[in-house]
Amino acid sequence: MTAGEEQSRSPADAQIVSAAQLACLLEVTAPKPGNVSPGRHFADARFEDFLASAAAIGPPLVDAPSRPLGLTIRLAVEATSAWSGSNTNLGLILLLAPLVKAASIAWRGGRGGRSQSPGRGGEWSCDHATLRAAVRGVLEETSVDDAREVYAAIRLARPGGLGRAEGQDVADEPTVSLLDTMRLARGRDGIAHEYSTGFEVTFERAAPALAAARADGLCWDDAIVETFLTVLAARPDTHIARRSGARLAEEVSQQAVAALAAGGVRTVNGRRTIDEMDVSLRDAANRANPGTTADLTAAAIFVVLLGGGWHTAGGSHAATR
Repeated sequence: MTAGEEQSRSPADAQIVSAAQLACLLEVTAPKPGNVSPGRHFADARFEDFLASAAAIGPPLVDAPSRPLGLTIRLAVEATSAWSGSNTNLGLILLLAPLVKAASIAWRGGRGGRSQSPGRGGEWSCDHATLRAAVRGVLEETSVDDAREVYAAIRLARPGGLGRAEGQDVADEPTVSLLDTMRLARGRDGIAHEYSTGFEVTFERAAPALAAARADGLCWDDAIVETFLTVLAARPDTHIARRSGARLAEEVSQQAVAALAAGGVRTVNGRRTIDEMDVSLRDAANRANPGTTADLTAAAIFVVLLGGGWHTAGGSHAATR
């Protein structure tokens, strides 16, 4: 870190990064079906790997406001690779890096709201519309160099089911901006779809679902699982589709629909259905892991936290039926 980077930090930057790391921790701790959570590991990635990854991204993200977006993404992936030998958080980094940078820009521009109590939105909080507008600005300013850095990060992380693309393939050198590369991939990748739409799923479906669940009194674990199921029910997971085909991705989405119809985390029958879904999604190769949906859920957690959502009423909601 240079002296200029340190001087360019705003008072809110550390809290913004803390919210991003907390979002990662809350997401992996919640028992989302088909994903890693406490006591539920993959052969190549344990719960502890995700904890280490959440810690690792802090230093690269804290200087995100003073760096090009692509460089922040690459540095965060490199920092993670020192702790984990598998891809634990590429999607998370791709989503959180522009959100963190946008949040800092919003703070510097005075477009957030002040809060008196640390931990209740922190020193600063940011409404969804303000943050989304700032994210759009960050993405519109991306360059070919940003795309080049992100390509390098993707090659380092080695995500499953990557395959080949007809144009702007990550194995080659990009010739268009990062945003334009994402627009080319939006039909086959959920993260690319977010870049192309100003984080449509995050802001229009996932964050509102999470905020509503918390307002209903659900604890973080339950609210996160409900949000995850809501997103998955609405959109087949592109991580599953890339690795195992569109048919399996659609079948998993229908399981999410069924789990919600049974009451989800709010009823005994719903919880039983979620448990059965979790068992059905697990195999040695993790072919049915809804990893992109988990990443989108983490992005929504970050957005809700920045809006002051840490202390929204929530408790140990009991299943009733």
